[in-house]
Amino acid sequence: MKIKITSDSTSDLTKELWEKYNFTILPVKVMFGDNEYEDGVNITSDKLYEMCEQNKALPKTASINPSEYMDFFSKVFEDEKCDAIIHFTLSSKLSSLYQNAKTASENFDGKVFVVDSQTLSSAIGLQMIYAAELAAKGLDAKQVFEKVEARKSYAQASFVLDTLKYLHKGGRCSRIAMFGANLLKIKPVIALKNGAMDVDAKPRGKFDDVVMRYVDFTLNKYNKPDKTRCFITYSTLDEKLVQAIKEKIQPIFKEILITRAGSTVSAHCGPNTVGILFYTDGE
Repeated sequence: MKIKITSDSTSDLTKELWEKYNFTILPVKVMFGDNEYEDGVNITSDKLYEMCEQNKALPKTASINPSEYMDFFSKVFEDEKCDAIIHFTLSSKLSSLYQNAKTASENFDGKVFVVDSQTLSSAIGLQMIYAAELAAKGLDAKQVFEKVEARKSYAQASFVLDTLKYLHKGGRCSRIAMFGANLLKIKPVIALKNGAMDVDAKPRGKFDDVVMRYVDFTLNKYNKPDKTRCFITYSTLDEKLVQAIKEKIQPIFKEILITRAGSTVSAHCGPNTVGILFYTDGE
């Protein structure tokens, strides 16, 4: 059985990983005024932040509608000559992408399985790679889907933010909370809990120090990780800090994958945001 793994662009994977696992990614649309861009195609995090500063506003994102999903799934079947598609979406508590993909999937006679990842960014990528590995072992699409569903709550996603400004602009943080964080020099840790974003910790201090304390905090909290792989995903970050994180987690994980957050995720988290993402259910 030939199974194709797909996702929307909020999975924040590199093109090298797309090619390695034969993933197909459907870009989320990003709008600045009358101009429309495709996440990961003709807009990057760096370009997005430059435009945000110029426009003094955040872009808007447009959810992929059911008709667009139908066209996408049809093209994947035509191009790949596959027997089934397993499609991963951003958490249904953050977007309508899951519901729209699910609606479209009902037109394909049970051959399209849609996973509500209950997470975002490269924690979706963790689930996609797991699905690809299961498919490579010869499991059929239903078996892969069921195993991914059973494990998805263990895909840990958390990030430390340098500023709450972008969450506030996007309506996900009150002005009072932002003012308090700025006043106290808090660099909040945001984690996905049951598919929704929540504050996991409120460390204070110099950003670089807070980032390394966040790494310790996360590894201590989830002290039985699946050591197969870990993502380091960031919007913008000093390369020396990226390498410091990698060196710290290198003794634990067999594979460390470094990715940049795409423009959809970056629009909400802001610059100088970084997270480590891994399965927490042991080996």
